Amino acid sequence: MIGVDQPLRILFCCPQIPNNTGATMRLAAVTGAELHLAGPLGFAMDDTKLRRAGMDYRDTAVTYVHESLDAAYAALLPARVIAFTARATTSYAEVAYAPGDVLLFGPEATGLDADVLADPRVTERVRIPMLAGMRSLNLASSAAIAVYEAWRQIGWPGAD
Repeated sequence: MIGVDQPLRILFCCPQIPNNTGATMRLAAVTGAELHLAGPLGFAMDDTKLRRAGMDYRDTAVTYVHESLDAAYAALLPARVIAFTARATTSYAEVAYAPGDVLLFGPEATGLDADVLADPRVTERVRIPMLAGMRSLNLASSAAIAVYEAWRQIGWPGAD
């Protein structure tokens, strides 16, 4: 069961760019979120770019690597899974976030597949508004927008 002391969880499905994952490790460290990576990954966890982007926060970030999205779900459910996609109509700011929520993001080049979005384990599908004609935001930027809104809503637990 998910309790009020559960951290937010960021879940990247098949991330491809180590810099985005490193920057998100830093985000996880400074917000108390967990970062879950569902493979296959497009880089090795000892990649120089990953280390450089995560800097000294890489060692303080709570990070889990799962073989697949199914393996990540096995570790994370029964939490709510909120999928971020440019194909949704609901704004990310319209969701009432709760401790333990899983914020799911797809690979940088393609976003989440239609099969992932249709999966009944996905509780909500939301989008981050952008100007008309724009394709997408950077993955690490999207995660930061989402985490800070969710963290704000749940009262900034652990912040000074």
